[in-house]
Amino acid sequence: MTANDCERPVPFATEIQPRSGSLAESTADLLVLPVLSGDGGPAEVEGVAEGGLTQVLPAPLGDLFAHYSLTGKPGELAQFPVPRDQGLVRLALLGVGSGSPDDLRKAGAALSRAARGRERAALAWPGVGGDAATAFAEGALLASYTFSLKTAEPPADKRPAPVVEVVDPGAGDLADALERGTRLAAATALARDLINTPSMVKDPAWMAARASEVAADSGLQVRVWDEAELERDGFGAILAVGRGSSRPSRLVQLSYTPENPTAHVVLVGKGITFDTGGLSLKPNDNMSLMKTDMSGSAVVLAVLSALSAVGASVRVTGLLALAENAFGGDATRIGDVLTTYGGTTVEVLNSDAEGRLVLADAMGYAVAELAPDVLVDVATLTGAAKVALGTGTGALYSTDDALAAEIETAGRASGEPLWRMPLTEEYVETTESRVADLANIGTRREFGPAGATDAALFLREFTGGVPWAHLDIAGPGRSTKESGLLSKGGTAFATRTLLRWLAER
Repeated sequence: MTANDCERPVPFATEIQPRSGSLAESTADLLVLPVLSGDGGPAEVEGVAEGGLTQVLPAPLGDLFAHYSLTGKPGELAQFPVPRDQGLVRLALLGVGSGSPDDLRKAGAALSRAARGRERAALAWPGVGGDAATAFAEGALLASYTFSLKTAEPPADKRPAPVVEVVDPGAGDLADALERGTRLAAATALARDLINTPSMVKDPAWMAARASEVAADSGLQVRVWDEAELERDGFGAILAVGRGSSRPSRLVQLSYTPENPTAHVVLVGKGITFDTGGLSLKPNDNMSLMKTDMSGSAVVLAVLSALSAVGASVRVTGLLALAENAFGGDATRIGDVLTTYGGTTVEVLNSDAEGRLVLADAMGYAVAELAPDVLVDVATLTGAAKVALGTGTGALYSTDDALAAEIETAGRASGEPLWRMPLTEEYVETTESRVADLANIGTRREFGPAGATDAALFLREFTGGVPWAHLDIAGPGRSTKESGLLSKGGTAFATRTLLRWLAER
């Protein structure tokens, strides 16, 4: 793919295909038998090896489980050659755990990685429900995701398999579930493509152009504010963050309106297309990851792109707050006071706490102009959230218990865990400034380094009492290795969570 190839409707080299019949009838060069786990040890799924496969196995399945020390845990694999009409092919025993959606998602990812270099893989479906099939498709496709600007083709043994068959006597029953998983994975891949694009290409105007293209493809309404319009309409924070860059800020509004919408949800995404820290300059090691600091805006755009595909019945407005945080003669200085949309003044005590500033403008606009029933923001916001929860779990703050529970449930269903953090009222004083309404970092050191909570409390000031959730994805938003569903770079964490949540509201 190329850096501009970010709007692909089916962005995978691999296709998931349901197929009726038995595994023995498949001509795939990688045949996969599921292995269940249980209290009594690993177990075969009854009937999946029938129709000619049992005769070519080197031993009974129970003996093979023992030989390879299999337990059936999800993603566990053992491979060996078996003879077929076309010659020797590989047969894999794949752990699928209990057959739950989470276990099938992990198994799908393991199968996809094992199938690299193959022409076709075929899995005998273990007979579990549609939610598990959706999760399997997510796992298999996202593990096959690649982003590369290399001029050479990858080695043959590293290329994703073009086809993964899901073989089941009633495969037609799985088609819709597999298609749903494909849609969820495709939205995630769109966000990953945007996140992984180098910042020499990806500036605020570029992101706004990609949003307009996605809107055209997805039947969304779109509005873009350029720097003159941001100035005219009073978006002082978005302008201030981008003032040090030669590439000016943008704000993008995307609108999805189904028939007879049941509610209006506004999603706000942090879109810092590159973050130097401004005059509060980051060290080089920290800056090297900062092309991904617009992950929140990529997630929001990807969610809007797929709402129709997942049948969401709520009206959704997405706001992408886009700026490049650079340093230069016009950069915001430490101690400057800016005025956000709606008139709140903010003293900038650290120009590297810029994400909350662009979010504040967009959230203030949403509350004043869009009349949302629910407000949710997504951002790679604070290193403190990563310190608290590591790279596997996102931080969730919310003013509404029911809303928080809904999003947590969607996160568990998506394999994107979120942990609810407290909005500690005693810490509100830390958002106070001596010269403005608010300060953009904590000012009361006696409360300790509660950076993620400070940021959440700052953002709460711009919610206008609307039920609100804040997803700080600084930890799980980036991956430094290939593992499971993840590839190196942006993960687009929370894309599938928000789509599930919105589809089920």
